[in-house]
Amino acid sequence: MTFDGIFALLVRYFSLLGAAMQSRFSGFLWGAAFLSLAIGTTQASAADLGLMASPAAVGNCSELVFVCENGKQYPLCPIAVSVAGEVVTASLHTGRGGAHVRLVPMGVGYRYAGRGIWLDGFRENALLNFGKHSQIACTLAH
Repeated sequence: MTFDGIFALLVRYFSLLGAAMQSRFSGFLWGAAFLSLAIGTTQASAADLGLMASPAAVGNCSELVFVCENGKQYPLCPIAVSVAGEVVTASLHTGRGGAHVRLVPMGVGYRYAGRGIWLDGFRENALLNFGKHSQIACTLAH
């Protein structure tokens, strides 16, 4: 079974757990998954540390789109891109307007956090969180 298959099964299982237990268990599983992947790979590439975009992609919402299990698509529009090509700040369009999000340094993977919303991911797999009690599994489509 691939990592994507295991990830999808875990997300379905989490939806059955209570919110308090879910957040504690989710944090533990994310830590374990990232640790096992970090040990199993030789070196993390820049794409594992943050989403990559070309400097010309600033303001372009079609380059990075998260396709989620709820059937919706959430485009990430870069506002600032580092010299290395990492999206540092962006606007995440949720259907209720754009939420300003910022890259939060992580050991492995990436987190884009804004007011009441955050996106945790590793490579093309991500979890979109709308507050503490609503979480959706997503896949990054370039």
